Amino acid sequence: TDWGVLSLVIIFQPEIRRGLEQLGTSKFSKYFGLDKDIATKTKEAIYKIVIAATELSKEKTGALIVIERDIEIKDIINTGVQMDSEISPQLLTNIFVPNTPLHDGAVVISDNRIAAAACILPLASDQDIAKELGTRHRAALGISKESDSVAIVVSEETGKISLARNGVLLVDIKEETLKQILIKDFAEKYNTKQNKV
Repeated sequence: TDWGVLSLVIIFQPEIRRGLEQLGTSKFSKYFGLDKDIATKTKEAIYKIVIAATELSKEKTGALIVIERDIEIKDIINTGVQMDSEISPQLLTNIFVPNTPLHDGAVVISDNRIAAAACILPLASDQDIAKELGTRHRAALGISKESDSVAIVVSEETGKISLARNGVLLVDIKEETLKQILIKDFAEKYNTKQNKV
């Protein structure tokens, strides 16, 4: 009987491997309730991003964080340094420390992960933006016009937080407002989709 079990394992090895691989897939995990609810994961990611933005604002450290929505921005991600990292406020604030290799350009967040840093964004034209706002604000507005991404900007001059979405720049928004807008744009979208199913 020992040989019979061994031969079964050898014969079905590819199927066993495929089955084990599927243990890690989201469909399998969701089906068996092993995966954390996507809306909850998204909310956690938003809280971490807002904490980072607030910290950067207090320190007057310039920053540009882009959050991908339904339209993929792989071409933008490919202009930067690939990271594929978990989101943490510490990592985000560290990336934007002045005169470090990754501080220039944008961080792109995709599927609740930091996809890349030091990414180059398209700039909005001068007439679209107030003269006192700089390149980061123009880049944030540019990406929000070319995709459905949302971009958070921290001004290094004033420390004020701005948000670009749907081709509109909201200037000097507070921590709680930023959190509410992002949850509405991202986390609530998943709750709505789940309720429809």
